[in-house]
Amino acid sequence: MDNEKKETNQELEQNLPEQNNNSASGDFSEHQNSESQNTDSETPENTLEQNLKQTLPAAERKKRNPYKIAFFSLGGIIILGGAFYFGYKYYKDHQVVPIVENVCLDSDTKIYDAYKDAVVMVKHRYAFFAKIKGKEVQLTIPEASEETLFGTAFFVDKKGNMISNSHVLQPWNSSENIEKISTDAANIRRKIASILTTDITEDGYETFIASNWGNASSEYNEEGDGDYHDESSERNEGEEFINSNDTVADSASESVDIAASIPHKNYVSEDDIEVYMKTVDISVALHNSAEEWLPCSIEKISEDATIDLGVLQLATKETPNTVVNIINLDNAITDDQTLRPGEKAVLIGYPLGEDLAQTISGIKVQLYNGQISKESDGTKIQYSVTSTNGASGSPVFNNCGQLIAVNFSGVEKVQGYNFGIIAKKIYAVYPVTDTTATQNK
Repeated sequence: MDNEKKETNQELEQNLPEQNNNSASGDFSEHQNSESQNTDSETPENTLEQNLKQTLPAAERKKRNPYKIAFFSLGGIIILGGAFYFGYKYYKDHQVVPIVENVCLDSDTKIYDAYKDAVVMVKHRYAFFAKIKGKEVQLTIPEASEETLFGTAFFVDKKGNMISNSHVLQPWNSSENIEKISTDAANIRRKIASILTTDITEDGYETFIASNWGNASSEYNEEGDGDYHDESSERNEGEEFINSNDTVADSASESVDIAASIPHKNYVSEDDIEVYMKTVDISVALHNSAEEWLPCSIEKISEDATIDLGVLQLATKETPNTVVNIINLDNAITDDQTLRPGEKAVLIGYPLGEDLAQTISGIKVQLYNGQISKESDGTKIQYSVTSTNGASGSPVFNNCGQLIAVNFSGVEKVQGYNFGIIAKKIYAVYPVTDTTATQNK
């Protein structure tokens, strides 16, 4: 009995470690299996969940994006459409449209917009010059200081030709100035002859004249050149002297000595001196320009003193591209008998020159209107348009924007009484040909 129990106990003891080992190994394998299962379950399931979490908001956004895109697209279209509309409206309101011939510009604004770029401001600098034995010099003396005149001109073709007044292009030949200029030139000529000696080289003329001008005299008499005038004879006049051969001989000897001591100088003859006024520089500035002066040349001056007109041309011989509309002479009113008192007169120009034209945004042309106040006399008309110095050469239009005259004169003491050369007289100076071009350029 006891032996059987012992054997049974021994078997139980032997089986326990095996069971423990089996259970341990089973537990370990189960743990591994559970871990592997957990790992396997976590990897695909978690990834799916994460993907769902990531893709779900994106899907929701995709559902909302079409509305947002449509909304912002519509807003962008509205903004762009508005900008285009207002931009186009501004462009249409301010663009310079080429003028169709025989189309009436029925307002001052339309006339201004059409021709403002064709009207330019003229700046003319001129001075006295002297030509001495063929050598020309500009005089820099008090009586001959350089002068500047402002006026107006306007383009009539695409070759840079402009119409203005002859008194703007040659102010020294105007009826108001010609007599005074002629007198001044004659006096200056005599003064130069009174001081300029023949030993002065032509390169030194200008400096010598300016330096010695204080000694010049317009009362100089060329015929008395080299004569000596003894003032002592005047002081002794009326006194009685005892004549003798000795005293006569002594006097003659003294006269010879005095004459010999005076240095003899030869002066340039007045016949070798010519004094005149001449252009130093003439240029024009365009409307809206930042005081950019374009050089010009004087091409033609009317030979008829009653026709105050002339032609000016740009040195480039090309009208700027900014000038969309020239003032077409083919569209001008050439029948001056149709110009009746009471009809509108519109002037575009630069009265007072730079004083009124210069602004912070550039040079600006001005418009003034009034009425024709007197019938044409065949050369000029009168109108009640406010004007002053600087407006000479301005184009004057009728109520349809057709050229009727070129402004040239006014009554200085009373504003509103101005005159213009009728448009058909422009053909006296334009077009310019080689045979009619002025020689004084």
